Amino acid sequence: MVSGASSGIGAATACVLAAAGATVALVARRPASLARVAAGIAANGGAAVCLAADLADDGSPEDVVARVVGELGRIDVLVNNAGAALVGPVLGADPAEWSRMVDLNLAAVLGLSRAALPHLLAAAEGPRGVADLVTVASIAGRRPQAGAAVYAATKAATQAFSESLRQEVATRQVRVGLVSPGAVHTEAAVVANARAGRTDTAYLDVEDLAGAIEFMVTRPAGMAVNEVVVRPTQQVG
Repeated sequence: MVSGASSGIGAATACVLAAAGATVALVARRPASLARVAAGIAANGGAAVCLAADLADDGSPEDVVARVVGELGRIDVLVNNAGAALVGPVLGADPAEWSRMVDLNLAAVLGLSRAALPHLLAAAEGPRGVADLVTVASIAGRRPQAGAAVYAATKAATQAFSESLRQEVATRQVRVGLVSPGAVHTEAAVVANARAGRTDTAYLDVEDLAGAIEFMVTRPAGMAVNEVVVRPTQQVG
């Protein structure tokens, strides 16, 4: 199950996991975009189902997880990827943008993780002998910068949540991992950097992040990759 799967990192991750043999549940707000991703997966011999939902809505995460389990029977892997980067200075900021980031970057991660956890625990007792929960955070959670205070705060919170949850379920064969990328070439990142006045940014490709996530969830059952920090080679901060 991949959230934010209609474009960018989520779409690339869904395609990579489908190519590796997973049946992928694609979750995002835009049905037409989800359908295009699913069609691409099918054209390459993979399998995917589409579930349109706005994960920032109250109750949506539990409903989405129930729909995925109803369609596919179980969840072996959850990739929390949906997010928003609405950056700008604190002075004069739009509180609605802050709320959107808190709802999507943090509350949706908490909600999906909580709703999926019983199914991941059950899947860990199955043939794979392990289940995976991976959250896409950001280097901003480790190294906040001026002009991105609330975005960085939401990503730091997901890091703390992931580590705490990892300790809770490690002995039950559920691997909780975190991917903290630097600048990635997505539409949202380009817009965010433009708003922040950064026009010479080096970017990772979305496929770079998809490959990191695939690596994490395909390790042997006795090996957990708990965090991957990845930046463009030329990124200093």
